[in-house]
Amino acid sequence: MRQQLGIAMRILAVFTLLTGLLYPMVVTGLAQLVFPAQANGSVLRANGTAVGSALIGQPFTAEKYLWGRPSATTPFADNAAASTGSNLGPSNPALVDAVRARIARLRQADPQNGAAIPTDLVTTSASGLDPDITLAAANYQVARVARTRGLTDADIAAAIAPCTREPLLGIIGTARVNVLCVNLALDHVPVQP
Repeated sequence: MRQQLGIAMRILAVFTLLTGLLYPMVVTGLAQLVFPAQANGSVLRANGTAVGSALIGQPFTAEKYLWGRPSATTPFADNAAASTGSNLGPSNPALVDAVRARIARLRQADPQNGAAIPTDLVTTSASGLDPDITLAAANYQVARVARTRGLTDADIAAAIAPCTREPLLGIIGTARVNVLCVNLALDHVPVQP
């Protein structure tokens, strides 16, 4: 019995070192070498100061900015410490009311825009932290942002273009726009990953 316990303890020690120490150190080291920006949270810096992550949505409410996807996190929107969706089903009156309120806000902010409102501007995501919106959602907001900033639609489109990611392998998903990237570009903030 004592011999079996000794073998079990040695096996435990070996696997603890391998899987609890050595493997994480190797993976972390490789990630730091191959993908340093992503391994450190895809933090965006402006003038040496962290301004956000390209992976976490930011709450923008001023009309001069692109607005991201609504967030259901608590106690405030885009709370990275409380990732959650609303869990409201399509027949839930609370979801219907929330979507109607978001539609009304978008129409009030840009009454001249008669285009159909993209779904991602009025519904929350499963995580509540989406940093991206569809290209259609970004394009829907171009006229409002241009008018508020005293710029042309082409100026806003020029800020959106470098922040747009194409579908994976050109076919999976849809083109998406990182809201933080665009808003920093609109404020002429030089960003370093």
